[in-house]
Amino acid sequence: MHAVRVHENAALVYEEVPDPEPGRGEAVVELKAAGLNRRDLLVRSGIYPFPLPLIPGSDGAGVRRDTGEEVVIFCGLGWGEREDAPAAGFEVLGGPRDGTYAELISLPEENLFPKPAALSWEEAAAFPLAAVTAYRGLFTRGQLQAGETVLVLGAGSGVSTFVVQLAVQAGARVLVTSSSDDKIARAKELGAHGGVNYATTEDWPAAVADLGPVDLVLDSVGSTWQQSLDAVRPGGRVVVFGGTGGTEVTLQVRPFYFKQQSLYGTQLGSPRDFEALLRMLEDAIWRPVIDSVTPLAEAEKALARMETGQHFGKVVLSIG
Repeated sequence: MHAVRVHENAALVYEEVPDPEPGRGEAVVELKAAGLNRRDLLVRSGIYPFPLPLIPGSDGAGVRRDTGEEVVIFCGLGWGEREDAPAAGFEVLGGPRDGTYAELISLPEENLFPKPAALSWEEAAAFPLAAVTAYRGLFTRGQLQAGETVLVLGAGSGVSTFVVQLAVQAGARVLVTSSSDDKIARAKELGAHGGVNYATTEDWPAAVADLGPVDLVLDSVGSTWQQSLDAVRPGGRVVVFGGTGGTEVTLQVRPFYFKQQSLYGTQLGSPRDFEALLRMLEDAIWRPVIDSVTPLAEAEKALARMETGQHFGKVVLSIG
């Protein structure tokens, strides 16, 4: 089969590799499309160090060779039985296990779910990791309720577009931040109520507060924990699921406990979260936002597009 692999010195090579051999309880999937995630950049750069060469990619959709079923991949491997956190040994597909930048992949059958019939191959490949991250952050960890207001930092990313769409579907009011007025406008087209340009606003948490009390903040930036706590109301919740802006923070402790706020961490989601997400998709009138579709052989170009941060929605590789 053909696949894209990461080699030493972050080299990305489109090459022929042996077909995968399924183990017990596994099935081979002929991939039709694969979705890109920021995690792929961290794998390629070595920030997430795994043995090389390695096929990156966590998201994909395709056809099971043994049954002919159209499936979408859940990329969490070995989550376990608890819902509050994954078990020891939990992994995300695409490092250290070979991922979806390939024509074929072998996976445990428990990680294969029916492809939503209303979605194209590209849309189906785009949603799993980002959408289940959004779902868990909003509902399992964030406990979002209809009528509440949620703020998502960084309009335009794959996760943030799903946060907007899922929260609106659940009856919440959504606000966004971005350094781009165009991305804020596009988020409004998805259902967001309003937004703040943090690049042109000296005190963006105060500007957010002017738009109304915020019950929940979803923060993928990491270095903005204090600003997120400043933006959320007393008694509100902040859910953190990334560190794109930095991995260390300093917090003001007394305001945090005086205001009785809550700060949660989250990563991906459990198989139960993914099943609940698929049930929401059955009733959804929205579709995953696709920024661009690029052939597998041009994965370098697609990753470069995502790394610039200029994309809005998901960057996808076409395979089959």
